[in-house]
Amino acid sequence: MRGRLRRAYESGRESVRAGRASAETRRAPEVPERAGTASPASPGPVAPPAATVVGAENPTAVHNSTTSRDDADVPHGLRIAAAWSWRLIAIGIVAWALLKIVGQIRIVIIPLAIALLLSALLAPAVGWLLRARLPRSLATAVVLVGGLAGVIGTLTLVVNEFIQGVPELSEKSSQGVRQIQDWLKTGPLHLDDGQLNRYIDEAEAWVESNTQTFTSGAISTAATLAEVLTGTVLVLFATFFFLRDGNRIWRFLVRLLPVGARWKVDDAGRASWQTLGAYVRATVLVAFIDAVGIGIFLVVFDIPFAFPLAALVFLASFIPIVGATLSGGVAVLVALVDSGPITALIILGAVIGVQQLEGHVLQPLIMGRAVAIHPLAVIVGIAAGVVLAGITGALVAVPLIAVLNTAIRRLAARTVPDTPPDAVVVASQAP
Repeated sequence: MRGRLRRAYESGRESVRAGRASAETRRAPEVPERAGTASPASPGPVAPPAATVVGAENPTAVHNSTTSRDDADVPHGLRIAAAWSWRLIAIGIVAWALLKIVGQIRIVIIPLAIALLLSALLAPAVGWLLRARLPRSLATAVVLVGGLAGVIGTLTLVVNEFIQGVPELSEKSSQGVRQIQDWLKTGPLHLDDGQLNRYIDEAEAWVESNTQTFTSGAISTAATLAEVLTGTVLVLFATFFFLRDGNRIWRFLVRLLPVGARWKVDDAGRASWQTLGAYVRATVLVAFIDAVGIGIFLVVFDIPFAFPLAALVFLASFIPIVGATLSGGVAVLVALVDSGPITALIILGAVIGVQQLEGHVLQPLIMGRAVAIHPLAVIVGIAAGVVLAGITGALVAVPLIAVLNTAIRRLAARTVPDTPPDAVVVASQAP
């Protein structure tokens, strides 16, 4: 009995030792042995774990940014350039398609853009009337009718003065042409009557050869009269509803976006609207100062069409950098025809002085940092606007760049926008 108990005890201890050894073996990591080294279990050299097959290609490591061996063989810089290229091509195709669509519906897009500019200009006046307890529809109608009456009255004065001064200016223009002919004869060119008559005949032949082109252009202009009237009516209606229901329309558009993007887009849109309003009001003030400055010199030197030329400067100043310069050139030409070269040089100096005052004092002081745009961006935007939509494109290009600049900066900023004033915050109750 004692021998049996001892043998059972020894076998139990052996089984416990074997269990512990197997558990330690499972927990210990397997360390691969190097090829060609001896181990205690095998004192001789050990064969490599993977045998080399003659004629087989070595496996090529594939970079984590590639999906195949062909991609791994292409240089990294070339892969990045190709990735950027096809993405830029896709963006270009989408932009081209958008431009084609805008070109097809420009009769709607351009009036809406003008209506937005007018709404940004007239919105403060509507706000004043609303604070005076007027109904929203009545306040909008009063502001719109008042602005329309001011524009019509100004155009009437300009047209009347222009009609009254045309005969005198035509006579002086004829005198100026005769003075130019005399200068060509007695000046450094020393042209005789035969050469002058030949040049005049060539000019008349060119006009006659291009008469059909001018006539077709006039016919096409007359054909677009209906489009102009339609656009004018659309501008008036759109301006009225933008002023009255602009906030409601914007909220409706924001609700169409995903929930996560609504507050960000709403913040960027409202900041862009503030930028547009600041730009339009500052442009009107700068244009008024330009028109008054140049108009004073025209009145002092008794240049005809002083008021129409000042009005032209005011309207052209809405196109930054380029507009006031071109309209000032027209004033210089009128002064040259009416009063001679000395007065024309004085008017030219006045135009240049007003332009310097605008560029170095008025623009930085009035526009401010909110709508600061680099001059290169302004020139490129105006050129692109002229190519795409003519004078209207040049008028809309710079405010569009200002709005996009503000919107992109707000969207790219890593800040949480403020809670909208009409937002409803629902708090959960504690369990």
